Amino acid sequence: MLPLEEARARVLAAARPVGREWLALPDALDRVLDDDLRARHDQPPVAVSAMDGYAVRAADTDPPGRWLRLVGESRAGGPEGPSVEPGTAVRIFTGAPLPAGADAIAIQENAEVDGERVRFVRSSRPGEFVRPAGLDFSRGSLGLSAGTVLDPSALALAAAMGHAWIPVRRKPRVAILATGDELLWPGEPVVPGRVAASNSIGLAALVRRLGGVPLDLGIAPDSPECLVAAFGRLGAVDLIVTSGGASVGSYDLVRSALGREGLLVDFWTVAMRPGKPLIFGRFRDVPLLGVPGNPVSALVCGLVFVRAVLLAMLGLPSELPVEPLPVRRDLPANDQRADHLRARIVEAEGQRAVEPAERQDSSMLATLARADALILRPPHAPPVPAGTLVPCVPLERALRLGGPRHAAPLLP
Repeated sequence: MLPLEEARARVLAAARPVGREWLALPDALDRVLDDDLRARHDQPPVAVSAMDGYAVRAADTDPPGRWLRLVGESRAGGPEGPSVEPGTAVRIFTGAPLPAGADAIAIQENAEVDGERVRFVRSSRPGEFVRPAGLDFSRGSLGLSAGTVLDPSALALAAAMGHAWIPVRRKPRVAILATGDELLWPGEPVVPGRVAASNSIGLAALVRRLGGVPLDLGIAPDSPECLVAAFGRLGAVDLIVTSGGASVGSYDLVRSALGREGLLVDFWTVAMRPGKPLIFGRFRDVPLLGVPGNPVSALVCGLVFVRAVLLAMLGLPSELPVEPLPVRRDLPANDQRADHLRARIVEAEGQRAVEPAERQDSSMLATLARADALILRPPHAPPVPAGTLVPCVPLERALRLGGPRHAAPLLP
């Protein structure tokens, strides 16, 4: 059996970055930026008022109570207002350009107006309530770095910087094929000896959540001819994922049937639980992952391997997020396989802790659906008593594209 970390390294070495496409901003939500994005202008382009009030020379408001003559107004989007000369003021509104000659805004709450004149109950300081040109960013500033996952605020910033179209990584295309005579389409009446094909649904959802496009090839019965025929429907894809047919039974046909069609196998067993019978290779120069048929094994392998490949193709960090948490019950010593225990994160005595499911059978999908963490147990890990910190993968974070924000600081 291949150690888990070596298997993961081999899979990642085969991942090739996907290409670039240009999208209009409204279509780029949750996509991965493929190049640094810089501001095309200053923001704001000129000095503007931060408040409703009056544009003044600060010196004219000291001491308070001096009457100033109103000579016009300045509003956002309106014509350029008159200049502020000594002894005058201009009515101004939030976002409006600061008139020439003014160096401060006296807010309207401190103003007393009498016809065409105004005075203030307190003096103003130079620069008070003025947003200088380039306060938010200046032309050429780096606003968003390549690798940013574009959330709503990132898209708003791109728009503010003057971009209508932006370069993003193309979504990886992932072909998914379920294999096995025992599989029924979801919703079909269950008959003895047959089960619903749930792995394709879960794997496709994982691919979609992590920025890919799943292409469902359907269900291939246990015959070499059917398996080869299904692969004839591949089209242009970046990754192939099969479910089932990866073990050593008489009807586990992925290696044998596809080997005659050009599958080059790198490895086919990994020292992990669940997920030991995992195939990795290349089919006509496309990476192929053959995950086990047991539903928990399939989805855990999807989390460990398919996730890593997708993020690498998108240029994002592929490591699983790990958080140490105290375990709520004793854990026995582990054998030679890296274990992934389904668990719940709970609040215990004012702190977060993790409680493993009592049963960890790889056929029990309900326990995975109820879990929000996987406890990681390295090979040959010694027993640990309750209360010991153990490494855990928070599933919500692991299934979130991008993780921590990748936005760049605004620097020249």
